[in-house]
Amino acid sequence: MKLEARDVVKAFGTHRALDGVTFETQSQARVVALLGPSGGGKSTLLRVLGCLLVPDTGRVLMDGHELPHDEAGALAERRTNGFVFQGYNLFPHLTALENVALPLRVVHGMQPAPAEARAREMLDRLGLIGHETKRPAELSGGQQQRAAIARALAPTPRLLLLDEPTSALDPVMTGEVLDVIRELAHNGQQIVLATHEVSFAQDVADWVIFLAQGRVQESRPATDFFTSPQTNLAREYLHGLARYR
Repeated sequence: MKLEARDVVKAFGTHRALDGVTFETQSQARVVALLGPSGGGKSTLLRVLGCLLVPDTGRVLMDGHELPHDEAGALAERRTNGFVFQGYNLFPHLTALENVALPLRVVHGMQPAPAEARAREMLDRLGLIGHETKRPAELSGGQQQRAAIARALAPTPRLLLLDEPTSALDPVMTGEVLDVIRELAHNGQQIVLATHEVSFAQDVADWVIFLAQGRVQESRPATDFFTSPQTNLAREYLHGLARYR
């Protein structure tokens, strides 16, 4: 996929979360990692790329197609994407199976039997068969996040957007979820990932967009970024993370 942003601004009140963001990735980038310090704009950019937010000004293009600014167009785009957030966002009163099947019926118009079959298939793929009748409170954090990934993947999304998918997990559960994402990436799923897991991004990403202070500081192939960051902000960020590993 090829992503482009041209002078994108997104403000919340007087705060510009994105302040003139401009970048362009190579067309062969399959996994794009958004890196940078907290508050730098990663989550906001992820939501703009997924059409959950519409920029105040500027243009965003995906494979040459400009993302819409109107709500109807944005809704249509959202239906082609899968989203996974750090808070899981599972329905607490539904089983794992229903959490995956319900959006297939309600959002994507599938009939109940095919929706349930697809939900079981995805739970099996994510290692959750045997847990399909459990509600979220009965699942571990890693299992909940895998259920959230199963739900996002069930409609076969063009693009999977992941916002700090391991931030609320302990190291063991983090490893479980990262293994799933790594497998998806290696199998060709297009992914945009906002994360602080730099070693993981280094393993799976083809392209890195490094944001700080609401601006893109670097947009480069991942191998180039990690071996020779060009800006002081990126060097300090990577050096600071390395000190605490």
